[in-house]
Amino acid sequence: MSKSLQAIRGMNDILPEQTPLWRYFESTVARLCDNYGYKQIRTPIVEFTELFKRSIGEVTDIVEKEMYTFEDRNGDSLTLRPEGTAACVRAVLEHGITGGGQTQKMWYIGPMYRHERPQKGRYRQFHQIGCEVFNLDGPDIDAELIVLTWRLWGQLGIRDAVKLELNSLGTSESRGRYREALVEYLSAHLDKLDEDSQRRLKTNPLRVLDTKNADTQAVLVDAPKMADYLDDESRVHFEGLKARLDAAGIPYVINPKLVRGLDYYSKTVFEWVTDKLGAQGTVCAGGRYDGLVEQMGGKPTPGVGFAMGIERLILLLETLEQVPEEISRQVDVYLCAFGEAAELAALALSEKVRDQLPNLRLQINAGAGSFKSQFKKADKSGALYALILGDDELGQQVIGFKPLRGQGEQQNIAFDALAAHLATCVVQG
Repeated sequence: MSKSLQAIRGMNDILPEQTPLWRYFESTVARLCDNYGYKQIRTPIVEFTELFKRSIGEVTDIVEKEMYTFEDRNGDSLTLRPEGTAACVRAVLEHGITGGGQTQKMWYIGPMYRHERPQKGRYRQFHQIGCEVFNLDGPDIDAELIVLTWRLWGQLGIRDAVKLELNSLGTSESRGRYREALVEYLSAHLDKLDEDSQRRLKTNPLRVLDTKNADTQAVLVDAPKMADYLDDESRVHFEGLKARLDAAGIPYVINPKLVRGLDYYSKTVFEWVTDKLGAQGTVCAGGRYDGLVEQMGGKPTPGVGFAMGIERLILLLETLEQVPEEISRQVDVYLCAFGEAAELAALALSEKVRDQLPNLRLQINAGAGSFKSQFKKADKSGALYALILGDDELGQQVIGFKPLRGQGEQQNIAFDALAAHLATCVVQG
């Protein structure tokens, strides 16, 4: 027997009963981004591999181990995007929309791809929403991005479940001095480092700070601290950011080991973390990348942004039971019609109601069926009310109105009064 067809491991279907929560989350973020003056950008899923090697860094775990890379028919090396910032930088360079110091505030949404070991909240195809800002170099815009996410957590009802961690990586020069000091210290304790940290010490030593190995963490207790190597410019910038977060009343903790996994970060880095999802605790992360545009061939252009994992935030909403009741109901009203004449009238009537109440979720029965079977489908739909139209009602130009979820008797409503009645019961109720 042939093997049954199924999705690729780590790449999951989002089924119809799941998509209302996704749409709620996505629309909440989109509306918030719009309100803060960010405009949406949509970039291709596939880019030239060189883009990610130059931006993320060839010795990062993402480029070395996790990217989906292949040759197309022209022999070009292409990669499914593993993150969103590099594509945004490529787009602003290609189209010249940051030239002359133009400020760009943009947001994106879409699937990303990394060949990781799938686990709860971590998949090979995962989805992100992110914001990127170009040509603003002050701590005020760093603060705005964090304030925006703080407002989002409030709207979603999850503020108490997330914590903001901050750090500054300084400029590339100060980070280089710190890297030298860190390598010198860790090299003297090489035998106490785990195998992965020993490898990172030669390729990307700052990532050793990110280790989960207890023995290596013990070695890091007395390691040099990034704060001691910060240049004055970065220190002033970081103090400015903290002052603005204090003014906005946003609590945070300084995490000197926070380095992020991508080479392009400088100065501000931050993560929103939770202890409600086990090992996958980061739900949103970002920072400043002032040298990236120049590194990609453009003129010096400051940049800062963040990305949030949709799967993890959906999981957090479900874990905390912060799923609004109304989004689990996909139908407000279910219209049952009996007989061909009633079906024709129901179709015309339902379209008139939709004209008057464009936000009403009205489902009309399809496939005919007995009174019992149609009512069974009406109940299963989750609708609040059923509308009933048969020959008797049609003759009187009325429609039966029956509550399905609460108290109340069935009543007849005149055709021309139906929209107004539904507006009172459903749209405003």
